[in-house]
Amino acid sequence: MAYRARLKEFDDILQQDVIDLENLRKLAFHGIPDDQGRRALCWRLLLNYLPIDKAKWPLYLTEKRALYKQFIEEMVVMPGSQESNGDVTERDHPLSINPDSQWQTFFKDNEVLLQIDKDVRRLCPDISFFQQPTEFPCHEIVNSNDVKRLHTRVQRSVLKCANVERKGLGITKIALSIKKANEDYAPMTEGKEAHWEVVERILFLYAKLNPGQSYVQGMNEIIGPIYHAFACDPDVNFREHAESDSFFCFTNLMSEIRDFFIKSLDETDHGINKMMNRMLVQLKNSDLDVWLKFQQLELKPQYYSFRWITLLLSQEFPLPDVLRIWDTLFSDESRFDFLIYVCCAMIVILRNHLLNGDFPSNLKLLQNFPPMDVQVILSKAVELSRQKN
Repeated sequence: MAYRARLKEFDDILQQDVIDLENLRKLAFHGIPDDQGRRALCWRLLLNYLPIDKAKWPLYLTEKRALYKQFIEEMVVMPGSQESNGDVTERDHPLSINPDSQWQTFFKDNEVLLQIDKDVRRLCPDISFFQQPTEFPCHEIVNSNDVKRLHTRVQRSVLKCANVERKGLGITKIALSIKKANEDYAPMTEGKEAHWEVVERILFLYAKLNPGQSYVQGMNEIIGPIYHAFACDPDVNFREHAESDSFFCFTNLMSEIRDFFIKSLDETDHGINKMMNRMLVQLKNSDLDVWLKFQQLELKPQYYSFRWITLLLSQEFPLPDVLRIWDTLFSDESRFDFLIYVCCAMIVILRNHLLNGDFPSNLKLLQNFPPMDVQVILSKAVELSRQKN
């Protein structure tokens, strides 16, 4: 179908007073155009954030964005910062063992925040987007004299060290060496913040609101593409609220894949082990020769597909390809069943290399998937899904 004709089909659906979600899914399954923020808008609908009745959007979005602002005000706090005399220990002491102590909560939160801070600074290192300043910083945070900036709570202190040289009875030479932070992900000055700082805040709030699950390494790879799509929306009215909209879409998506991130649920129907086993069964049905080769080499799916499934392939391809794959995954009505076929397609496409390879070479190939047109993989996945097992 010609590109302009596809644009018109999307516009016909998106301009309806009540969005036909079924038709949107069918259309988006084959890819969403980047033009004029269509992908960002479609993802808001496909991730069940926006209601299908467009008349409800203004009030709904106003309420959600106000709620997110409330989360920031209530959860990104420094204990004792409200004390009029500036004494942060007046009502609550940092050494208090009271379980209701704000300081106790603060220190526990910082343990989680330390991991989040490390992970968001590594987000999509092949592009500079996350290191750039956002045009819509959170004013309550960036104008707080660093009190509310999350990264300052876990800033790594670096001890100064010195090289001492002394020759005989002569003058001792002391050379101070100070380790500098990674400049690429250096925090912005007062009044500004980088995109990675925004993502850090989203993940921190999610962890606070979901204490049973909290933050698990890898969640940064799930929020990254969503936030990127929303923060690059040409529609300034949507782009201004990329942070809050990303938070709620991420929360909805995590409600569907949360079992992948909870070890105690690995063996449940939607746990990661069951998903990997389903992929192996599908591989057996799709390409028995490759399956037998894997059995012979004892090449278990845990060695390569754990990351594929848990992170929805976000680590295997460049960001533009991930966005295209996610168009299809988010459009899948029986959510993430199609992910199994995509993973199988990735293996089947490499069958000649895999059948001739040994354990180390095959494992390396699967863990470092070679660059290729993702449309080839998706087309193969559709073909596999239509085969009768």
